[in-house]
Amino acid sequence: MLLEYIKQPWPWYISGPLIALVMYLLLKQGKDFGMSNNLRTMCTVLGAGKTSSFFRFDWKSQAWNLLVVLGTVIGGFIAHYFLSDGMPTKINEKSITDLKELGIIDHIQGYLPESIFTFNGSLFQFLILSIGGILIGFGTRYAGGCSSGHAISGLSNFQLPSLIAVIGFFVGGIIMVHFLFPLIFA
Repeated sequence: MLLEYIKQPWPWYISGPLIALVMYLLLKQGKDFGMSNNLRTMCTVLGAGKTSSFFRFDWKSQAWNLLVVLGTVIGGFIAHYFLSDGMPTKINEKSITDLKELGIIDHIQGYLPESIFTFNGSLFQFLILSIGGILIGFGTRYAGGCSSGHAISGLSNFQLPSLIAVIGFFVGGIIMVHFLFPLIFA
């Protein structure tokens, strides 16, 4: 019975309070949650501080956050291989219809259309993926953190920059889906 419950998507009234509990415990210890900080920490561990002052900091104070990354990888592996029923993810039919109209979907095995994320060797796709990656990296650094850090940790600390960043994430997503996707994939 418990295993069947764990395999189902958890409702907001269970997952939301669990996230709030984790954030409360982190805040009590003076820690901020965010995944993008781990890239800086890993670069520092690997010696990037020798070439850039940005990577010269006490990475051991952030070692706990590396455990979050490890837990995310292990949790994803367990969820995929042991807690999944093997059925494709249920996605709203209207979303699938919209993606098909844009010509960017062939079939969905998970949450993402394979046609977008399978590299076919074209220069166009290489440029889209490269420019997108650079913009995400720049945006994360410029915004002072990633979407999870701002939306979960920053908002729970009542930080105005995090509120502005989260509003920007949503506005950017709306612009991308409704205006840029049709231009790119038309």
